Amino acid sequence: MNVPVLETKRLLLKPLSSEVAEQMQHLFPQWEIVRYLGSHVPWPYPEEGAKDYIENIAIPAMNKGNSWNWGIYRKEAPDTFIGEIVVRISDTENRGFWLDPQWRRNGYMAEACKAVTYFWFTTLEQPHLTITKAVENEGSRRISINEGMRWVSTEEMSLVCGTLPVERWEISREEWLAHNIGC
Repeated sequence: MNVPVLETKRLLLKPLSSEVAEQMQHLFPQWEIVRYLGSHVPWPYPEEGAKDYIENIAIPAMNKGNSWNWGIYRKEAPDTFIGEIVVRISDTENRGFWLDPQWRRNGYMAEACKAVTYFWFTTLEQPHLTITKAVENEGSRRISINEGMRWVSTEEMSLVCGTLPVERWEISREEWLAHNIGC
């Protein structure tokens, strides 16, 4: 598994491991977190859902080199898990994330996205980054706009909260590097 620790001004992004399953299980099953995620996410969230996800989905994908999953931690509390961010090799969506609602609107996810996207384009040398998001998910949309991504299409998608319009956004490696000089 080649998932490095990434560090930003305020955050530590540590490879996702089974050790965080209990904290994830406590945080994740909140409607504010899951409502805009794909319908493959079980809801109501099962009692051992985090452990199952980490051990049977995330870690095997990281071991295969298809996915890079990080737990998000504030440097002030380096043992307190507050969310997850992932990049993955896929034709449809390369990055996803979630954050405990109590830590939203502090710029943490934009900071985590910048570090992970830098890794995606510079270390992994991927040619483009594609993401999807519910049209209603304004916070996620602002991150894409601020990163210099461009809207590609809108389609319907089955999410935990039901079928909604989702937008597909993209940015090429060259576009991202030009937009993020000095990262």
